[in-house]
Amino acid sequence: MTTHEFFVDMTCEGCSGAVTRVLKKLDVKFDIDLPNKKVFIESDKDTDVLLETLKKTGKTVSYIGLK
Repeated sequence: MTTHEFFVDMTCEGCSGAVTRVLKKLDVKFDIDLPNKKVFIESDKDTDVLLETLKKTGKTVSYIGLK
């Protein structure tokens, strides 16, 4: 499994809850670092799939790279 690091412009628990909801649908392991606005996703899925899924939250999202 590969761990990908993303920046997601989250400001509150509601924001991280939105991230949790969209990622649970993908069935991937993930960790949310709310203070640093980062999401770590452990998955072999394509980076573009992960990025598009995170964008469904309506937040600003960018791919940082592999962890």
